[in-house]
Amino acid sequence: MPLFMDFHNDMQGVSNEDASNAHIADIKIQDSHGVKYHKFWVNEEKGFVFCLIEGPSKEACEKVHRLSHGHVACEIVEVSPTDIASFMGPGQSTPIGQAVHPDGKYDTAVRTFLFTDIVGSTAMTQKFGDTAGIKILHTHNKIVRQALGKYTGTEIKHTGDGIMACFSSASKSVQAAIHIQEELKTYRQEKNNLPIHVKIGINSGEPVSEGDDFFGAAVQLTARLCDLSEPDQILTATVVRDLCLGKMLKFNDVGKVELKGFSQSIHICEVSWD
Repeated sequence: MPLFMDFHNDMQGVSNEDASNAHIADIKIQDSHGVKYHKFWVNEEKGFVFCLIEGPSKEACEKVHRLSHGHVACEIVEVSPTDIASFMGPGQSTPIGQAVHPDGKYDTAVRTFLFTDIVGSTAMTQKFGDTAGIKILHTHNKIVRQALGKYTGTEIKHTGDGIMACFSSASKSVQAAIHIQEELKTYRQEKNNLPIHVKIGINSGEPVSEGDDFFGAAVQLTARLCDLSEPDQILTATVVRDLCLGKMLKFNDVGKVELKGFSQSIHICEVSWD
């Protein structure tokens, strides 16, 4: 049967216990509707709840919620197992069904995204030739993937001139970005005939943010920050800085900027790494 993720954004004051009781109520009647509620995420601070459900249709999943406790989701979208593994991490959950991080803490479903972009890759290919162009891409891929492995990031896709990745920890995403820029700086010093410069954007957000576009707004903002970055720069939304509080990472305030596709100006920071 299809997998669905639903999103409740009107649960201000919700507690882990409240969500657990609602999940138990769903389980009590799910069989009679051909639905299986697998697990749930709770963000107490923002009043968000997410549920992962297997069922014949969106309507069947919604009916179980309505009959068991009355909390109907604001949105429900169909997802694939790959989506869940990539964006929500490993499938750990408590016996009741609440999602938890690998470190044992409750999972709030907040994820941090990172985009890289090789600066002037087409121009470098034209200048140095196809063989050098391939070497530039392979070097970038190797350094980025090593950073993802070291800081428990997940590669979502290759964008042609860069990589999109996802982290369950904002601070680890920033550490990975710094690692990438430091390794590329070392590479340029050793291979100064083939300079590689990369722009990086980082942002954090919750899933199911725009209709059927899984993680839509959070991903789009990350891409915009990457586009805005200068060579060797790491730009983040201020939410990333806030999530890194106490992690001994340095951020410089850039201020508010206008970004394509966003009706409001976005307050951003630069990671101080060099």
